[in-house]
Amino acid sequence: MEPEGQNGPDGSSLRPVSSLRSHFENMGKSKEAPDAAPPTRNESPSPKPPPVPDTRPSRSVNVSQEEGRPKPRDSLNPSTLRVPNAGNPSPDSRSVQFAHPPPISPKPVKPPAVLIEPPHSPPKGRPFSVSLGDANAHLNPDPSKTPITPSTASPRSFKIPSRPNTPVLEPRRSPGLPATTQPPSPPPPRRSAELRRDREARASPPIPPPVNRAEKPANRLSRLFQNAPKLESIPRISEQRSPFNSPPTSASSPETEEPPALPSRPARPPQPQPQSQPQPQKAVIPRTNTFPPKFEPPPVHPALANKRREQEELNGHAKGPIVSPPISNRPALPSRPQTVTDPAPPRIPANSLKPPPRPPRVIAAAPNVTVDTSLSSPQAKRVVSTPTTQFAPPPSRSHGRSMTVDTTEPPPEFREPPRRIPPNDRGGRSIDSPSATSAGSTQVITSFPDSSKINRRPPFLKQGAHEIYTKYDTRIFDVCGQYVCTSGHLTRVWSLLDGELLMSFAHGEGVKATSIAFKPTTDVQDEGTRLWIGNNVGEIMEADVTTQGVISNKPNIHTRYEVIKIFRHFNEMWTLDEGGTLHVWGPDSEGVPNLNNPPHQTYRLPKGHTFSMIIGEELWHAAGKEIRVFAPTTDGRNQVQVLMRPLIAEGAGEVISGTLLKSQPGKAFFGHADGKVSIYSQKDFSCLGVLNITSYKINTLAGVGSYMWAAYNSGKICVYDVSTSPWTVKKDWQAHDGPVVKIIADRASFYKLDRLQAVSLGADNMLRSWDGLLQDDFLENEMKSLDTQYCKFEDIKLLAMTWNAGASTPSSLRYSKSDADFVQNLLQSSDSPDILIFGFQELVDLEDKTATAKRLFKKSSKKKDTTDQERMSHQYRDWRDYLVRSLDDFMPADHLYHLLHTATLVGLFTCIFVKSTLRDRIRNLSSADVKRGMGGLHGNKGAIVVRFMVDDTSLCFINCHLAAGQTSANQRHADLAAIMDSAILPVERDPSVRVDSYIGGGDGTMILDHELCLLNGDLNYRIDTMSRDTVVIAVKSNNLAKLLDRDQLLVARRRNPSFKLRAFDEMPIEFAPTYKYDVGTDNYDTSEKKRSPAWCDRLLHRGSGRIQQLDYKRHEVRVSDHRPVTGRFKFTIKSISPKKRTLTWADCQQRFENLREKEANEEMLYYLTCVIGYDSETSASLIHDKAARKDHRASRHIG
Repeated sequence: MEPEGQNGPDGSSLRPVSSLRSHFENMGKSKEAPDAAPPTRNESPSPKPPPVPDTRPSRSVNVSQEEGRPKPRDSLNPSTLRVPNAGNPSPDSRSVQFAHPPPISPKPVKPPAVLIEPPHSPPKGRPFSVSLGDANAHLNPDPSKTPITPSTASPRSFKIPSRPNTPVLEPRRSPGLPATTQPPSPPPPRRSAELRRDREARASPPIPPPVNRAEKPANRLSRLFQNAPKLESIPRISEQRSPFNSPPTSASSPETEEPPALPSRPARPPQPQPQSQPQPQKAVIPRTNTFPPKFEPPPVHPALANKRREQEELNGHAKGPIVSPPISNRPALPSRPQTVTDPAPPRIPANSLKPPPRPPRVIAAAPNVTVDTSLSSPQAKRVVSTPTTQFAPPPSRSHGRSMTVDTTEPPPEFREPPRRIPPNDRGGRSIDSPSATSAGSTQVITSFPDSSKINRRPPFLKQGAHEIYTKYDTRIFDVCGQYVCTSGHLTRVWSLLDGELLMSFAHGEGVKATSIAFKPTTDVQDEGTRLWIGNNVGEIMEADVTTQGVISNKPNIHTRYEVIKIFRHFNEMWTLDEGGTLHVWGPDSEGVPNLNNPPHQTYRLPKGHTFSMIIGEELWHAAGKEIRVFAPTTDGRNQVQVLMRPLIAEGAGEVISGTLLKSQPGKAFFGHADGKVSIYSQKDFSCLGVLNITSYKINTLAGVGSYMWAAYNSGKICVYDVSTSPWTVKKDWQAHDGPVVKIIADRASFYKLDRLQAVSLGADNMLRSWDGLLQDDFLENEMKSLDTQYCKFEDIKLLAMTWNAGASTPSSLRYSKSDADFVQNLLQSSDSPDILIFGFQELVDLEDKTATAKRLFKKSSKKKDTTDQERMSHQYRDWRDYLVRSLDDFMPADHLYHLLHTATLVGLFTCIFVKSTLRDRIRNLSSADVKRGMGGLHGNKGAIVVRFMVDDTSLCFINCHLAAGQTSANQRHADLAAIMDSAILPVERDPSVRVDSYIGGGDGTMILDHELCLLNGDLNYRIDTMSRDTVVIAVKSNNLAKLLDRDQLLVARRRNPSFKLRAFDEMPIEFAPTYKYDVGTDNYDTSEKKRSPAWCDRLLHRGSGRIQQLDYKRHEVRVSDHRPVTGRFKFTIKSISPKKRTLTWADCQQRFENLREKEANEEMLYYLTCVIGYDSETSASLIHDKAARKDHRASRHIG
């Protein structure tokens, strides 16, 4: 032993054992006060010392038995370790029972005692298994913060005694940082694994006496390495841990040292690895990091596991659950509250009502739902299927399966909770196939609906107010019988009988109503008098129309979230906000929802709501492209989630609308932003098909009667008959000046007003009510279907020619024999038609850009303008006179023709001849033109329209010249739309003539109003996606089918639902393209532009089966770059017998009354059973009583 006064140059004590431990203990001691307690000091910045055991007490570290310590040694030789004399213990001989050693003075003392157990250190690569959730900042205290005063012994096992001032490098902590004297954070609550370790520690053998540490560290460690192979199997000390924290390595390699272990929360041990032989020494295992990893990957969340599983399935991997790494001895977690699947209690009648009692309803036993709070553990994480009266925490994502899938057990493909039985006793549903949500079997139908028999007449109601101007900006409304309510910054209620304003009030500054719905009442006669209004600050209020005020409200019920939807479900009200919170308000003791009570249930639904509707007992909720199905209840006993995965229609856009049709039971229709409609089965949730009905966004859908109504941003409403394949467009009319916001089919209208009405709201702030039975259309269609009972029919022959003459004159035909004989051969082979139509284009030189620009922009003298007009008129007169002479010369002498009409438009010329025998049967002759050049200002492009009546049949002839250019197809589409939609002709005032002589609900002002239409002209449609040389080669090889597949006009008829020529027919083309030739030759264009050949010159017709085309051919006239095209037709003309027509009209009226009565019974029964909630017997009794009262009033009126 060294004397006390012999100290080293740094003031440290020179003991017999030159321990680096004592060196570090005395580094910060003051020489002036050697007996004082060592002050708090910074850690030593000296180079990393050899391993020093950390004997401070600390919390247990949960280390795996296989990985956290070396294997048991084979043998242990106690003679290699020096043990102090038990009879005269040294003052430094300490028991591991002490939490903190006493202060160390600089006096020479006996060597400290150590355990005889060899050092068991964690593996260098992965010393600790600490999960992410357990590695918290406050569980890793700085060793220098430990107080110096000793503490009582801890009963917990695995305590590691240590000296308080031994410098220990903490991972990711600079050694130069000053240490503090604050104690570490309190330990976390003890878990089941810690309790188990306590029991094991009490059962372990006693700790051996400490070993003498006065020996040189190098000698001691060298002997440990020599005896290491013998220290592999001593089971009695396998459960104890060495007080040395450092691994048994050489002091000469400090760069490979690991820092001492830090106290931390007991970690979850990793999965034991099966081994059949002892592991080699850890020192030979190469390490990539000298510091132990701080964290271990956390357990995989069930939602992430599900997503990974689905991704692997999509990529072709074997299907299997993705689980987190197996962890043994995991502490027990609080159990998730399980949903109760007991059958729903029988419905209890809410009250006895007069008139008849309301049918049995599901009414919760108490207005509140009790929440089980008996568990002392924190409440488990709530999923969407956990009903609660408290608000659930907002989800971390807008939507995801983690919110809707119960992870306590492997979810089945579909979840079908027990359901309430609806009043109409529809019965339960069983899931037949797990492929219901598969989009792979979805049938995408690309063919558009048939629009050849479209009707454009607005279906005005015969009684009541047709339109109401709201006089403020509103986007939400609801209707019930005679009452219609709009809301926004103001809430207003009108009467649809006379348009009177019944109620109006403001919501205040910054408050705006965002949802509205009529509330159920105790008496069906009072339906429509109470309103629920949700606003943008999460408040719900109830208004009474009769008292014209708010009678109750529920502020902040949706916690400042905007209430985006209010549903009425029998005698319940459901309110949904933008945060995904759904409140279910069941009936109170009076049988109706009450805002004075809290909601019966609250559910969490996905965010991102775009559309939702109630189907039976379920809420179909769409967020973007995904549709989820929920089954909310007032008692909360059933799981709200119906499907595990959302429904997604393949190839369709975002879901923004939807409806049901009584003519299509068991189906649900959803409208998408890209103009598609998806159809789902209500039984097994399978997607039955996806249809293209338009290329525009479908703003809203409504099932009115047997038809589907759809509205668009253009302000138009279309009515579709979905019973045909493809669908049929029944109607298409301009309902509003701006976009249509919403259409509502009023189910209460037949019961309340004895009519079927649909109400639409437009962005023009106009409310308009429409006839849901489409009475005028029904009568018109019935009359036309029975026209054989009151009409006589006759066929007439017609010859039509279209030719882009290229500014040629009749004299130009003289230079070639074939050209000169063209008109003669055409007339002589025409079989003396009754009507001849000659349509010319470019009779003036439109290629002369200078002359065209001068006519448009340059102001010139009146004399010069007159000269240009005379020159143009002279050209038209030349062709007119030439045609008149040709008819006189080449037609049979017994067939006399009259010039009926001529019309011109810059370059366009129409000349119509009729037989003398037909001339007296023609009436109502009129013509008009549509300019399309220069944005509708110039007539170089456009159309000439001529219409007249032959007997009681309307005929219309259109001569067109559309925009030129290979890439101008869309401009040509727009030209046709403008021509067809222009109301340019005189209106027909007589309603009976409209029904008899016009179609589609037209009044004769538009082209498509006429029964028989013939369109000719240079339409300029080209051949797409082919080079000129390819087209020329195909023409020479007579491979016309290949070219016709790429013809722009035919492609548009197949693919573009808004293409105006879809309603027209064309005889199959069997001749070569008529454009573009070198003038005077049979060669296609060889000029610098080298334009590709195309069928620019066409003849199309529309006649609903009463036009028959006999031939379709081209003629070889070389004076122009176009070839003329002709066609012979047979038109069927009718003449009406007035007396027979009157009888047929009466028959059609009776048919409509029969239809109306049938529809009324079905609609009233649906309203009373599916909306109000009465049973079938009660509903039938109410309908019978209503009919009896109506008959009684009618008899009194007659009397």
